[in-house]
Amino acid sequence: MKVIALPTLALLLSLLTCGLAVAQPNGDDDSAVGDDDSAVGDDDSATGDDDSAAGDDDSAKGDDNSAKGDDNSAKGDDNNAGGDEAAIADQPCPWSLMGCGDDGSEQTQEGGGGAITSADWFGSTDNSKGVPYGYITLLLLILSTGGLMLYFTRQAQRGKEMFIRRMPGIDAIEDGIGRATEMGKPVLYVPGIDDLQDIQTIASMLILGQVSKTIAEYQTELIVSCCVPIVREVADEVVRAGFYQAGYPDAFRPEEIRFIAADQFAFCAGTNGIMLREKPATNIYLGRFFAESLILAETGYLNRSIQIAGTAEATQLPFFVAACDYTLIGEELFAVSAYLSRDPRLVSSLKASDYLKVAIVAALLVGTLMASFDNSLIVDLFSLTMPGD
Repeated sequence: MKVIALPTLALLLSLLTCGLAVAQPNGDDDSAVGDDDSAVGDDDSATGDDDSAAGDDDSAKGDDNSAKGDDNSAKGDDNNAGGDEAAIADQPCPWSLMGCGDDGSEQTQEGGGGAITSADWFGSTDNSKGVPYGYITLLLLILSTGGLMLYFTRQAQRGKEMFIRRMPGIDAIEDGIGRATEMGKPVLYVPGIDDLQDIQTIASMLILGQVSKTIAEYQTELIVSCCVPIVREVADEVVRAGFYQAGYPDAFRPEEIRFIAADQFAFCAGTNGIMLREKPATNIYLGRFFAESLILAETGYLNRSIQIAGTAEATQLPFFVAACDYTLIGEELFAVSAYLSRDPRLVSSLKASDYLKVAIVAALLVGTLMASFDNSLIVDLFSLTMPGD
């Protein structure tokens, strides 16, 4: 049984081997056929790609045509814009100014045109348009004032003597300080009751510097009565500098620079108390004053002090004139610092303003005379509105 089984097993193995050998070529053929079918499919895909590429080419051509159309449209827009700019350039440029009349009503001035000509700035021959002559005159006055200030400053720096008329009120300041020295009594200085930014207070601080220097030279006591705290601090530095310039820095006493009160009449009462207790020989009121001016001046008069006052407040000048020995009226207050110090900058500004005042007064007189004969030339030169408006 074993002998028969071995050949039978060998035969089966041989048949199996032959079957495998026969089956292998058939699989290769099927694979080849599948490859052929795949190749055909690839050819069809390539054909589809070619068709797609052709479609893309057609689409690209369409895009090119669309781009050309856009370019043509852009060129048309540029041509339209150029035409609009040309049309705008041909049209006049309108303008309108609105203002308020003397009676409070609104006034409108309109116009238009091309380029701005000299007539638009300085007025045409019929004075119907342009900048009012008053602005041109104002510009010339400003330039003239600046030129005069530069000229007089140069003259003062070269040592030329500048004439300033004598003012009895200013000369009396030194006499009053000398009287206080002889009597052994203090000098009371009141710089007004307004804030530091007021021009009269600034002028008073400049004068205080010269007064404190003179007092230091005479070795006399100085009392400064202040209504505003910041003014007190500035007065302290000004008096300190005056004593230092005189060569007596140790004689300065900061406690004599006194802040009394910020309230108007509380300050007035405190300053009157100083007059009655300290008995100053000389009272100097320089600055801006209001209702307290007469109260201060009356108390000083009753104390038999020499009183020198100065203010630019027209409503308070009558009281100072009635109760004080000397009074600086109006702009004389602003000339005191230049008169006492002889500083080239202060003197030059004083001289320039004086010349300007003379020119304005002369223009007023000539303009009044010409207007009496129906000639409005000078009036038009100083007018800030166009003639006929």
